[in-house]
Amino acid sequence: MTNPKVAIVTGASRGAGKGIALGLAEKGMTVYVTGRTKIVGKAKGWDGTDLPGTVEQTAMECNDVGGKGIAVICDSADDNQIADLFKKVMDEQGRLDILMNNAAYIHHQLIEQKPFWDKELNAQNILNVGLRSAYVASWHAAKIMAKQKSGLIAMGSSFGASCYMHGPAYGAQKAGLDKLAHDMAVDLEPFAVQAVSIWMGPLLTERALIAAEVHPEQYKDFIAMAETPQFTGHILHAIANDPKAQEISGHTLVGAEVAQNRYGMKDRNGKQPPSHREMLGSPNLPNPARVY
Repeated sequence: MTNPKVAIVTGASRGAGKGIALGLAEKGMTVYVTGRTKIVGKAKGWDGTDLPGTVEQTAMECNDVGGKGIAVICDSADDNQIADLFKKVMDEQGRLDILMNNAAYIHHQLIEQKPFWDKELNAQNILNVGLRSAYVASWHAAKIMAKQKSGLIAMGSSFGASCYMHGPAYGAQKAGLDKLAHDMAVDLEPFAVQAVSIWMGPLLTERALIAAEVHPEQYKDFIAMAETPQFTGHILHAIANDPKAQEISGHTLVGAEVAQNRYGMKDRNGKQPPSHREMLGSPNLPNPARVY
């Protein structure tokens, strides 16, 4: 596929999703920005303060950077709302080139240094909005992309799939996303559609900046090495434009590595984000065995 034009980024009111949507919009794409936030104040930071950002705001910022942002209020826990989203995209655009599965349930105790049983049980909702919701959205996207014989389905993952990070629910969700990409790529291969999972490094998001204020010593080094989430948007656009993208379909990619080694890309201000592989672990390599 070359010259991708239409994308969906789930969970894009703020954070990684917002930055990825902006990164795609900077490349001139039409980006459907999904999320639940209509007004500021519904989402809270780690210290209880209101987080900025709404789907409308992200869409407007997409317009400001050269793309076209379309805001869609969509609860990724609701299968019917997800189905309506894809119908809307097809009714309005007639195609879909990139799906970025970013939406995830972020529990208020996520970064607390407690064993999982001392956190609320609903912390496991990331396995619903995060893993299951990515499967549902990808199911809809695959139907469209297989028919048009082009497209990219991407999962927003992290080194938490390999190392201990924020507890077992978070880690299982990230490892699950990697496996979704691996197995979806097998089914999508005959249709020239790719699926990848991308390990993003530390990201400069609203929550990260608040966490740095709440836990300054813990997050000092984090902030110094953090990537902009727009960087991942640029990586997705490069993969979607890559005539040899099938070579990496099914792979779990370290974003910083694929940007540097395959596409010669840097983050804003010429910064080359570090890999973190040596410290945090390596993705599994795709296994060629296929058991039906």
